[in-house]
Amino acid sequence: MFDSVLIANRGEIAIRVARGCRELGIRTVAVYSEADRDALHVRLADEAHLLGPAAASASYLAIDRILEVAERAGVDAIHPGYGFLAENADFATAVADAGMTFIGPPPEAIAQMGDKLSARAVALAAEVPTVPGTLEPTDDPVVARRFGEEHGYPVAVKAMFGGGGRGMKVVRDADELQDALAAARREAEAAFGRGECYLERYLERPRHVEIQVLADHHGNVIHLGERDCSLQRRHQKLVEEAPAPHLPEHVRAAMGAAAVDVAREMGYTNAGTCEFLLDPTDDPDEPTFYFLEMNTRLQVEHPVTELVTGIDLVHQQLRVAAGERLAMTQDDVRLRGHAIEVRINAEDPGANFVPTPGPIDRLVAPLGPWVRLDTGIESGAEVSRDYDSMIGKLIVWGEDRDIARARMSRALHELVLEGVPTTVPFHVLAMEHPDFAAGTHSTVSVEREWDLSSLTPALATGEAERDQPPSQDVVVEVDGRRLEVRIHGAIGGHVPAASTAAPRRRRGAGQARVATAATEDLVAPMQGTVVTYAVEVGAQVHTGDRIVVLEAMKMENAITAHRDGVVTVIGFETGQVVEQGAVLARIEDAADAGPQADDTP
Repeated sequence: MFDSVLIANRGEIAIRVARGCRELGIRTVAVYSEADRDALHVRLADEAHLLGPAAASASYLAIDRILEVAERAGVDAIHPGYGFLAENADFATAVADAGMTFIGPPPEAIAQMGDKLSARAVALAAEVPTVPGTLEPTDDPVVARRFGEEHGYPVAVKAMFGGGGRGMKVVRDADELQDALAAARREAEAAFGRGECYLERYLERPRHVEIQVLADHHGNVIHLGERDCSLQRRHQKLVEEAPAPHLPEHVRAAMGAAAVDVAREMGYTNAGTCEFLLDPTDDPDEPTFYFLEMNTRLQVEHPVTELVTGIDLVHQQLRVAAGERLAMTQDDVRLRGHAIEVRINAEDPGANFVPTPGPIDRLVAPLGPWVRLDTGIESGAEVSRDYDSMIGKLIVWGEDRDIARARMSRALHELVLEGVPTTVPFHVLAMEHPDFAAGTHSTVSVEREWDLSSLTPALATGEAERDQPPSQDVVVEVDGRRLEVRIHGAIGGHVPAASTAAPRRRRGAGQARVATAATEDLVAPMQGTVVTYAVEVGAQVHTGDRIVVLEAMKMENAITAHRDGVVTVIGFETGQVVEQGAVLARIEDAADAGPQADDTP
């Protein structure tokens, strides 16, 4: 076993790996950016080293700097976690060339699966079905139109080197193709450094089911069952569970065998995940599954597999990387009970999941049997706009799915998370939603089928919010019963000082104030960077038309017109950083716009 491991990551996954190392008696070395000097993962490691500025390109993606730190710290191996360099074949090669062990698959496997087109070729060689798609990358709208005409719409434009929903755009008619190709390329280049894209037939209402595999260096390959990750927004997962509900046993077995076949075909070692799309449209009892891609790393959602199998995946990664044989066979793998994980992101579900970076005022984890919170955040920490929006993962286990849902609902209500809006209110709704309870949801349910109107925006806007009197939370007893009430305004004629009058933010949501804007002004719902404007001054627009694209927390967000009218002001230029509440554009009534439209706010 290794003496010491450098963890080339941050946040909850760095902590998860560090804990696994410590349990096996391995010294841990953390790395951090200037933005993460006081982060929890830094303090929990045996030692920590500064990489560079907050920007990932100058810190967590800086291969030379990471290797320099690893050599100075004298480590035996490097664990990449997930994201950043976890699926970078050049990094895996550089680690090996420096005389250290990369805790993951060989570089050749990463390269094969990192390129989604070569991944499709591996699956076809293993006789595993794939979704119809192009065999070469393209950014040519003519090629894209031909593909749409042949296979029909919708079409998915997908980054060859992407993942987590980044660099993927769904196109529903030919007129959208050119913009989608450009947007997918931009997003993929920003997130992964490569912008090549390909086309794939988009399944209208699939389920997303994935298989966890483990493979050692001695030819042993097994799978640890499946996870259902169908509840998504913007093609990014919100809720994961194991096992998948209502999956016929013969389909489960066939998918597991297919994942093992793909891993064997490419000579895979260590932990990995084969992702499949399940198309139930023809016959729900005989769904067709298609290989989608293979993630050559530890998945965000790995805890649900750990809870239903009792197998520690980080321990297995370390043991396999150290040359040990797998200690179990396929017959030893047994799934027990049901596990559910929810991703708690700094996003406002009442405002179309816009990113909401900012400070965490207070975090109190829920307790009780079979409840697990994986997070790199604590009270007083900052959710940085430089990185992903995920704050943590809440995971529960129950003896069956209904008990697991009930336990998750209880844990969500006990969780105290104050300071920024989060996805917690959505998860509360999801656990009780009839579709999720019945297990009939799909990858499009959240955005196209569910009514989320009860999730009101947590971000305060407008004059009414600004002018609300101060409030206080007060505990009173009525007929011996303890009640918590919020009182707005003065109590007993006394107006409390501002320092004590600030309202306590509600759990899982939080409140933030933005500058009051005129009704004509389109304001930024979040802090971000201007990617592009879709209109010019003088353009006639309608409610819902795209006005500007902002990049925030590694995702592009289209900001649309809030009213009909004429664009009289363009507030910023491409590349400028805007604050929440900044006036992005002014849209006036056509009669009021007049002949003079200026280009400054």
